[in-house]
Amino acid sequence: MSRDALKTLFHPFAMGIIDPPGEGERVLFLGAEAGYRLPEGFAADVSAVQPLKPLYRALTAARADVVPVAAGDGYDAALVLCGRHKGENEDRIAQALERTRAGALIVVAGGKEDGIQSLRKRIDKFGWDGDSMPKYHGVAFWFTRPEDAAEAISALAKVPVRVHGLFVASPGMFSHDRVDAGSELLASRLPRDFTGHAADFGAGWGYLSVKLAEASPSLKGIDLFEADFEALEAARANMAANAPSTAARFYWHDLTAEETRDKYDLIVMNPPFHEGHAAEPALGAAMIKAAAKALKHGGRLMLVANRGLPYEPVLTENFKEIGETCRNARFKVLWAKR
Repeated sequence: MSRDALKTLFHPFAMGIIDPPGEGERVLFLGAEAGYRLPEGFAADVSAVQPLKPLYRALTAARADVVPVAAGDGYDAALVLCGRHKGENEDRIAQALERTRAGALIVVAGGKEDGIQSLRKRIDKFGWDGDSMPKYHGVAFWFTRPEDAAEAISALAKVPVRVHGLFVASPGMFSHDRVDAGSELLASRLPRDFTGHAADFGAGWGYLSVKLAEASPSLKGIDLFEADFEALEAARANMAANAPSTAARFYWHDLTAEETRDKYDLIVMNPPFHEGHAAEPALGAAMIKAAAKALKHGGRLMLVANRGLPYEPVLTENFKEIGETCRNARFKVLWAKR
């Protein structure tokens, strides 16, 4: 079942409050998710954009025209479905402005948890013609793209962040403006004599892979698996900048549904326990099971997790040996042998 914000987005069209784009017109749908039905009269071609692989796969299954990164310009309209990150929501509006023609309709929707009210107020300050309406515990607002949108695009577009002066990341990525404390704890316990083939599951913008390459410079190589296309591109840049001599491969991958091609001697990970908008600790458990399948016999998994997450039972079920390396007030580093 699609989340309410998706229904909120199309409600003004369904109610006839704004005219749907017609046949021959092109619509850019940023942050698209599967589960929507186009209202009556909505005959335009829809180009969906979704960088998260699980949501991308769902759109593909629904036979949507979908890509991970927006392309093209001159669109007749744009739809923006908001998520929980302010910077990412603003950047999607900037992309909508950049890729639509002057006079295009831009419709934005999100729930209260997405900060939709404050986003609407921010956009209202530009003084564009438009309106808004609440529905399904959220708000949809819309406006006409002005002739000159350069200033607004500059104000809203996300700016890459330099972390520790070494790494590049962007709003919307996990821990985009700092090194995550859990990852930092795991990095301090990485092996210093590893010479095999490693993988980083849920690699994010590449911090753990860089730290493993630094700790064990004689390793054969690292494969980085990440579901967020934009984070994976940041990881590619960060590996090139900080571990240029390490052989690395990059996979845009949904580890909960797609098996890896190769087997590994070591897998490191800081598994997420949120999927989209809902807290879902089972996501981490699914990644642990995926790691068990991807390890060679005798291979090892090293992971960090919040102390309260009960990953030990799933580790016991899927590995020959398990243990705890260390813990602090917030996190624990666990290991398991295949």
